[in-house]
Amino acid sequence: MADHITVPSVASPSTRRPDSAWAPLSEPLFRSLWIAAVVSYSGTWMQNVGAGWLMTQLSDSPLMVSLVQAASAIPVFVAVLPAGALADMVDRRRLLLFTQSWMIVAAVALGVLTLFHAVGPWSLLAFTFLLGIGAVMNDPAWQAITPDVVSPAQHGSAVALNSAGFNVARAVGPALGGIVVASAGAGWSFLLNAASFFGVVYFLYSWKCAPREPLATNGIVEAIREGFRYVRGAPQVTSVLIRTGAFSFGAASLLALLPVVCQPHGAQGYGFLLTCFGLGALGGAALLPRLKLQYSVDGLVAGATLLYAGMTFLAGQVHLFNWLCLVLFTAGAAWIGILACFNVVAQTMCPSWMRARALSMYLLVLQGGMAVGSALWGELAARQGVPAALAWSALAMVVGLSTIRRHRLTAAELKMAPSVVRD
Repeated sequence: MADHITVPSVASPSTRRPDSAWAPLSEPLFRSLWIAAVVSYSGTWMQNVGAGWLMTQLSDSPLMVSLVQAASAIPVFVAVLPAGALADMVDRRRLLLFTQSWMIVAAVALGVLTLFHAVGPWSLLAFTFLLGIGAVMNDPAWQAITPDVVSPAQHGSAVALNSAGFNVARAVGPALGGIVVASAGAGWSFLLNAASFFGVVYFLYSWKCAPREPLATNGIVEAIREGFRYVRGAPQVTSVLIRTGAFSFGAASLLALLPVVCQPHGAQGYGFLLTCFGLGALGGAALLPRLKLQYSVDGLVAGATLLYAGMTFLAGQVHLFNWLCLVLFTAGAAWIGILACFNVVAQTMCPSWMRARALSMYLLVLQGGMAVGSALWGELAARQGVPAALAWSALAMVVGLSTIRRHRLTAAELKMAPSVVRD
């Protein structure tokens, strides 16, 4: 099956009217989903705080504590490609209802067992892994439905708002989770996470989406292979993946090493800096529509990458808390500019029948690059210090911009030829 790859076009300022970054929220369907998603994301961050804190109560081993994060990250490498294939093969709405229900059951079970003091270190890791599997199986289908719940003219702003919503939840969720864990215990943070999914479930249950032709394939493995064949025949798709990997590897250092940077300022300081990052992302999302009128996609991503690299370097040099807040706010604004551009192109670079598989590859590269980068920069920080690790990672992002020459994202510079599925 062959089709044209469509990438969001970049028109001249004289031919386009600046749209409000909040315009997608005027559409009832997208607004309902966005609000439900922010609540759900906040619940997930509360879950993460509760799980990490509970493990410190169950085990004195730093390894066991670190495995909580590993248990939620490993499913990305195990399940994201099958998840993308499945999302192209079946009704996405039904798949999302299943994955949301899966996560509700897992969170409720963990919460109840925790309240009855029936959870040990390994059972906590097992439930964390199950929740991670549900989240990974959910992600490709979740992102693939964005064009179905918002008008085409608002697609780019909707993607930016989705990313901003996630970062707002990243700022709010841990703070709420800390309050809940301190006042009521980790079990209640798990139960509140389960409750946070119900808004999304209600939306999906009520949503009357247009029927989609089922994918003609012999199974998940064949669907994954078809996805790889498609990528090999579509240079534009390959370019998005290479550019994403080049950025995510270096970009991982700032958030991965932020807890160490914040040690002199305590847990409250760490939470507030995450809030600054989330607010910066929200501000960046507000500016994005106007910036897209003035710059190409490549120009916008390059400028935002240089800005994010600069803030990463400064995070290792600045020690005054007020200046750190400004650094994190600016980094959040740059972050949303980069990922929103990558995400829009990733969502529109393939036809509908290939969209979820392409997104699963994009998510694997993005999150895999972040995971590998976090480990490498953490090891370098242990050997040479945090400022040195942040400086080297900033340099890595700048060097990664060299990929622009051969892998451009700007629509006007793409050949737009039909991709060929190769055997």
